[in-house]
Amino acid sequence: MKLLCILAGVAAAVATQGVSTTNKFQFERLDRNNSMLLVVDHQVGLFNLARDFDPTLYREQLIAHAALGKVFDIPVVLTTSAQTGPNGPLPKEILEMYPSAPLIQRQGEVNAWDNEDFRKAIKAANKSQIIMAGITTDVCTTFLALSLRQEGYSVWANAEASGTTSDLVREISNDRMANAGVNIVSLFSIACDLMRDWRNTPGAKEMIPWLDRYFPVWGYVARGHIAAVQNGSVVPGEQGLLG
Repeated sequence: MKLLCILAGVAAAVATQGVSTTNKFQFERLDRNNSMLLVVDHQVGLFNLARDFDPTLYREQLIAHAALGKVFDIPVVLTTSAQTGPNGPLPKEILEMYPSAPLIQRQGEVNAWDNEDFRKAIKAANKSQIIMAGITTDVCTTFLALSLRQEGYSVWANAEASGTTSDLVREISNDRMANAGVNIVSLFSIACDLMRDWRNTPGAKEMIPWLDRYFPVWGYVARGHIAAVQNGSVVPGEQGLLG
């Protein structure tokens, strides 16, 4: 009986050690020196397929996604699918941001990774972390994200800048990517992860104007603060709110 108890204790210790090892989580953070940005099929014709967001909000998210490359000075690759047909070109706002960035015009490949020129552009950037978004979420974003994961890249999919035909399709597509190790994230999450510290460059000086333009819910916090500091006065009833 004593031997059985000892063996049981050893087995429990081994099992506990195994659990603690297998459950160890590794938090991978975006590194702006090892990151690049992809704009995938954000075309003016395909925009009409993005039915899971308010169109006015979604248009702003497309431009904001592209603008991440500017503020953080990371490599950008643009790609389109059959842009001379009904899919159309990329919005002029994005093209004007990156007049010299690689623009891979795919003539038939649905999955951008199937295009040799696109693969060469990604490999030439020599980065292992890829930030991306596209239309549609279930095809252009998912197919490419899974291909990149298969190739060993770390992938951050901007959920706010990928659009598709319904909320249901968005949810199952994001689940599919997440199950393959793709990070499904927001614009603000990407920006803060790349910045890391408000004292960095880019930091508060560069990011507050950027957030005011592309993430106004934060920008108006800053506007309210500066208005209060420069012109504010305490009104009756506020005196005790801060202790």
